[in-house]
Amino acid sequence: MRRRKFLILGGALVAWPFAGRAQETDAVARVGVLGPSLDLTLAGRGYQILSTELQKLGFSQGKNLDMQYRRTDQGLDAAIAGVRQLIAAKTDVLVATGSEISLRAAIAPNSGRPIVMMAFNYDPIARGYVKGLSHPGGNITGLFFRQPELAPKQLQLLAEAFPAKTQLGILWDAQSADQFDPAEQEARKMGMSVVSVKLDAPPYNFEEAFRTLVKSKAQLLLVLSSPLFAPHGKQIAELAIRYRLPAMYIFKSYVEAGGLMSYGVDTEPLYRRCASYVAKILRGAKPSDLPVEQADNFEFALNLKTAKAADFTLPTSILLRADEVIE
Repeated sequence: MRRRKFLILGGALVAWPFAGRAQETDAVARVGVLGPSLDLTLAGRGYQILSTELQKLGFSQGKNLDMQYRRTDQGLDAAIAGVRQLIAAKTDVLVATGSEISLRAAIAPNSGRPIVMMAFNYDPIARGYVKGLSHPGGNITGLFFRQPELAPKQLQLLAEAFPAKTQLGILWDAQSADQFDPAEQEARKMGMSVVSVKLDAPPYNFEEAFRTLVKSKAQLLLVLSSPLFAPHGKQIAELAIRYRLPAMYIFKSYVEAGGLMSYGVDTEPLYRRCASYVAKILRGAKPSDLPVEQADNFEFALNLKTAKAADFTLPTSILLRADEVIE
């Protein structure tokens, strides 16, 4: 594997004096984390980074920190039930990672507890969860991954890699709806025709979805971000190879599972920033006083093994742009 990494962190981690409740009284800080199954590569890595960074900031699991995880990829009712358990356990801060369902669940029975969001595939301002970046208001702050804004760049890279192909397939579902409209609009601007395949009623039938794409003569594929897609990343990548569809994904984990290319946020620095927000709130900061931070560290990954397996030829310009190449 050849790596070329360029990271621009949206603000340095700040050392915070031990002046808070947990430090002064030896009380245990209680943090509830909401997100998709930890069996998923991205969620599992993120949770470990969050835990490690909180330890660096003075909060150690089993000592002065009780951090518990609840899944939110089994439906809203189950997610809310998990949050109720965390509230009953006197959780001090809730961390809502991933799709909008995590934040909706965190809000439902919250009773005003602070929430640190990691808004992966939705716009928290457009959806009314916060008033703005600099002044979020209320009890919610955190990080916005800006995925709805990434479609133009993803399609530009895909078109540069395969300039003769103009029939774009888009694979999406209700949880990636905020990304679909900008993706479709950008495709139209670029003169592409769009084959929209929206998946409903999980568990999804990806075999049927790909047959629909091929039957509709799609030549390229954009896979939008959904926690219900992530567990099937390897299957999606294999189907794209089988049907000779050059595919663009939003997370590097898809490329590591065999996908062709991805362009999106490097999530690891943002999990570290999330830990910083949690630590500040545990030490007395109010969410309304902590500006929402936007991601500005993006990475472009390629899997040359997949390109060779599918007999795709990538131009030199694309190879030179990649931050990471799997060979």
